[in-house]
Amino acid sequence: MINELDGVDWSSMGHAYGPADDVPVWLQEMGSPDLEVREKAFGNFYSAAHHQGDVYPCTAASLPFLFALADDPATPDRASVVALLLSIGREASECDLDAVYFTPDGIESTAHADVVAQMRERADAFVRYAADAELVVRRAAIEALGLFLDDGDLALDVLRGRLTVEDGTMERLLVVRTTADLALRLPAVHAAATAWLDALIGEPASDPDIQLAALVHLTRCTPQRIGRDLVPQAIEFLRQSTPTPSHTSDDDADNANADEESSTSVSQLPEAKNVPPAIAAAFEDLERHNRVHAPTTSLLRTFHAVLDARIPERTALLTEQLRSSEAAVRYDAIRMAQDLMATWRGDHTNLVLLLTDCLLPDDPYTAAAAAEALKVLAPVSEPAREALASYVDLQRTVHGRDVWAASQPLLRRAHQEAVLALARLKDLRTLPCLLTALDDDVDAWRALQVVGQLRPAAGDLVQRLTRRLADADFSQDGFGSSTGALLPALAALRDPAAIPALTNAVTAAIHQENWRTAATALDALSAFGTRAAIALHVVRPLANAQDIDLRMAATGALWELGGNVESVVPKLHDLLDTHEHRKAADVLGRIGPPAETVLPRLRPMLTDGYEWTRIHAAAALWDIAGEAEAPTVVETLLGAWEKNDATSNYVVACLHRMGPAAAPALARILAELALSRRSGHFRSTANDEEVQATCRAIVTHLV
Repeated sequence: MINELDGVDWSSMGHAYGPADDVPVWLQEMGSPDLEVREKAFGNFYSAAHHQGDVYPCTAASLPFLFALADDPATPDRASVVALLLSIGREASECDLDAVYFTPDGIESTAHADVVAQMRERADAFVRYAADAELVVRRAAIEALGLFLDDGDLALDVLRGRLTVEDGTMERLLVVRTTADLALRLPAVHAAATAWLDALIGEPASDPDIQLAALVHLTRCTPQRIGRDLVPQAIEFLRQSTPTPSHTSDDDADNANADEESSTSVSQLPEAKNVPPAIAAAFEDLERHNRVHAPTTSLLRTFHAVLDARIPERTALLTEQLRSSEAAVRYDAIRMAQDLMATWRGDHTNLVLLLTDCLLPDDPYTAAAAAEALKVLAPVSEPAREALASYVDLQRTVHGRDVWAASQPLLRRAHQEAVLALARLKDLRTLPCLLTALDDDVDAWRALQVVGQLRPAAGDLVQRLTRRLADADFSQDGFGSSTGALLPALAALRDPAAIPALTNAVTAAIHQENWRTAATALDALSAFGTRAAIALHVVRPLANAQDIDLRMAATGALWELGGNVESVVPKLHDLLDTHEHRKAADVLGRIGPPAETVLPRLRPMLTDGYEWTRIHAAAALWDIAGEAEAPTVVETLLGAWEKNDATSNYVVACLHRMGPAAAPALARILAELALSRRSGHFRSTANDEEVQATCRAIVTHLV
């Protein structure tokens, strides 16, 4: 079998594993009886030939060897081989088979089409694997039947047989899902496959899980059949499929907690000792979010995808999920509820309150997930304010005032997430917890994310933050530095007591030639306006800096702190010809009519090929020239908004400033308010809520 791979350019992917005509040793070692050798070989394969799911010529060339390994009963860990075959085939089948792709080295590749062709030629192997004695082998093979077997009748017969003989819930649900995949891929078998799914729904002998799966996947195949009775029927199946708990809720919590504690934290890994806490936490979050606790979770996610914009129906389904007697069902519903509220507009009060029901003091695993969702959803999570405050207060009462730094990871995370969620709502009751974080230096990086929300508490916070800033290492930048969070937090608090520390931060960063941090510190100083004029002696020389980002930040600060039009406008005019032209336009807009000399340079920017450049130029044009430019400004803003709705926050803010002159945009404003799906920058909940609020304010003034 190795000979079949001779002549393949294994180094074409940029991985120098040996001479171009030599089959990599790691490919041969995937069949090694030595577990350590085998695991390393699989890792090398994923890195070299299936990196992040990509498919290369060497991936396609590997398939005969992988199939040989899968066919050999003596192969150790055949399940991993079959799962790898499925992964390669699935990724390739999702590509456009008629397109030509390029390898990282720029070489044309049709590997995706070659992979799918080989998978279909060898699809009979998956028929054999689907009857394998090893459960994990069968799982991968069942899914492959829906993707690669072109004989639809044979595939359907095999799937019917598997449903009869499989006794595991996961495998039986997989059979039903694969039947729908088959029906959607092969029109010739669509009628027979959907008829079988329909029969399973009404089959008295079918388990409720299977009936629910059949209903969901039949709907997936025939969305035109969606009616009023669909969700109620699904809810009834869900209720029947959820077993009556045989243990107390405390036991449920213990089981969930054990699941969390059994996982290895990224920050605990020996090789990750120097990883910044925020990065370690991000990997932990990713692992946590990928967990599935209930057998029906994947099915219900599919159902939500099928229902899509039918928000009342999805809300009714989520209400049932969040009220389930099964802890696993409730837990997995938290993320689904978060996704719905983060994607779709509407009054989500009831779902928010159901999330607060998951803030269980004796189940920190679930409470942390609920609090995290509420944090992400701010300000939509406003109805949860009192529940979050009660949870935080109870934790401090029961576990002590230092619960933020609790030694139990689950308890600590649940408390911290609740504090952060409440702080996102600008609630001052979080202050004692955040001060604990800053004073004891325990997970202070989390506190720094939200302290800027508590402006009334600036007197308690600024001294602590400036002390941290004074101790910061300005030679460091990016994720390894705390200054990235400290500087904007101080700017947000707007306490003049921070001005000396920010001025010193600029000087320290310049001394270390850390231009980016210096620019960020200058931006923070700008937030204080003329109150920070004492820093002008530091700012002025930097307005001539060679680094463009630093020069832009210094020039902006020069205007905000000093207001000298004669010295600032020429510099901003020059910056319009750099990559910082949008920031320069913004500052010119804040200067207003005194910056009229730049109008001839701004007008050509209205026809730039990039919509973000156009809207910044248009906004500056309005702020400087006013009514005379209104028609051009409105036309430019609306054109950019139509092209990219991520510009909406900036566009509607300018339209709001324009007052009656924005009247030609009224129809577009009303259309925005009529949308169901969220928009706004990054499509974040907060940005979308801001867009809606601004649009409503514009309508109030124009109608």
